[in-house]
Amino acid sequence: MTGVVAPARGGVRALYAGNARAVVGRALLATRSATGIVVISGFFEPVFYLLAMGWGLGSFIGDVTLPSGQQVSYAAFIAPGLLAVSAMNGAIYDSTWNVFFKMHFGKLYDAMLATSIGPLDVALGEIVYALMRGALYAVGFLTVMQVLGLNLAWTALLALPAVVLVAFGFAAVGMAITSYMKTFQQMDWITFVMLPMFLFSATFFPLSVYSEPIQWLIKAMPLWHAVELVRGLTLGELGTSMAVHVGYFVVMIVGGVAFTTTRLRALFLS
Repeated sequence: MTGVVAPARGGVRALYAGNARAVVGRALLATRSATGIVVISGFFEPVFYLLAMGWGLGSFIGDVTLPSGQQVSYAAFIAPGLLAVSAMNGAIYDSTWNVFFKMHFGKLYDAMLATSIGPLDVALGEIVYALMRGALYAVGFLTVMQVLGLNLAWTALLALPAVVLVAFGFAAVGMAITSYMKTFQQMDWITFVMLPMFLFSATFFPLSVYSEPIQWLIKAMPLWHAVELVRGLTLGELGTSMAVHVGYFVVMIVGGVAFTTTRLRALFLS
């Protein structure tokens, strides 16, 4: 048979052929032809939460006092949390449900890995596409925050690369976890984990409202690190803890990409 280049079985070329852009390109074409409306609709969820909670509930709550003593409106407090959640949701959706369908029903990875594309190409391509979706949501929501006057410091400009980092971390880990899922029932566990993160990662309430043992549990969640990183940048609350939050997501990215690559190789090239 001619026209098909079988993947190498050993060495770096067995993992990476430098063609992740082909995977990204295919995903973009599929989005444009079939799921573009679904992608765009995901942007509005955090906006609705902001309007309902920030101004509706916020009118009863009043201002929130930050650890530094600065007082901000409730809308300004929850907006960066919702920005982090928006990036997480966009990245997780594409790196879990879409990947699950492609892996078990579309059989796309079988076809891709039968060519010169390696498992690292597939992992990076899918993660980059999920990252693009998370970044798209973030840019839109950050613009809404700016229009509403909820970005209280010039460092809010740095929230965009921070959110891209957050999306990258969630996408990498999401795809790694999905590679082990075999049924739709197992995929429901992803929602089961994301919901409490959304509700309890200091998105809507300061961490201080919880008891100390609960605080330590929340601090172990990736979304808490995302919320604190983005909130610090949009409100001008900077500190050495920023490096810890960034490091947390760097570890997520490296670990997620490594596990995903290893898993795809084991599934399709062994």
